[in-house]
Amino acid sequence: MLLVSTAWSQQPPPPVAPPATGKPELSPLPPAPLKQQSIQAAFSVLIDPAHGGDDTGARVGDHVLEKDLTLGFSVRLRSSLAARSIAVAVTRDSDAGLPIDQRAGIANHALASACLVVHATATGTGVHLYTSSLAPPTGAPPAILPWRTAQAGWVTRSLRLTSEINSALGQAGIPTILGRTFLPPLDNLTCPAVAIEIAPLVASPASKAMPISDPKYQQRLLDAITAAILEWSTEWKEQP
Repeated sequence: MLLVSTAWSQQPPPPVAPPATGKPELSPLPPAPLKQQSIQAAFSVLIDPAHGGDDTGARVGDHVLEKDLTLGFSVRLRSSLAARSIAVAVTRDSDAGLPIDQRAGIANHALASACLVVHATATGTGVHLYTSSLAPPTGAPPAILPWRTAQAGWVTRSLRLTSEINSALGQAGIPTILGRTFLPPLDNLTCPAVAIEIAPLVASPASKAMPISDPKYQQRLLDAITAAILEWSTEWKEQP
């Protein structure tokens, strides 16, 4: 389960977004921060399955722990992206506990074009997408990025990546909730980054109820996220 900031949790929950009818018109992306623009040579994705080891996370179903679900889903997502010739790195590929700073360090060394932090929850419906609440910096970027606010220089791109994923999920008929929060390791990442929190699918006129562990439900999620990353890769290649 993804724990958001106190300020966020005191606010009423945002409405569930209806399925998207098309990709919104978005302004061109700003240039990437100079520090990485000259060395990021190829498109790649970093997946961070939340929790692991003694940190079990939430119980998201009968005999299902969050740490196991995020790992299993991330393995399947990695295979789906790799099958489409997308390079993928992960912070963990076993039941290992990793400190937040170590996760961020792995992600930042990967120089990824998209960083996906995978969580799961037993509450809500569909997918909750979170981006950092940090504001984009003003003026010239600092020579050394502050660790606690490193994501600030990437927030605009992170919001664009979130938009791609939200659109693809909507087209797949999966409801989404969008939010912004102060959250490690998102705030420490030097890449377009989004936290993807998977919830069960609650019955609606458009869809039957499906538990979070349902392979068919997970496949719908995998297909939508993969489609979003493919679209993001095209946009990434067109960036200045």
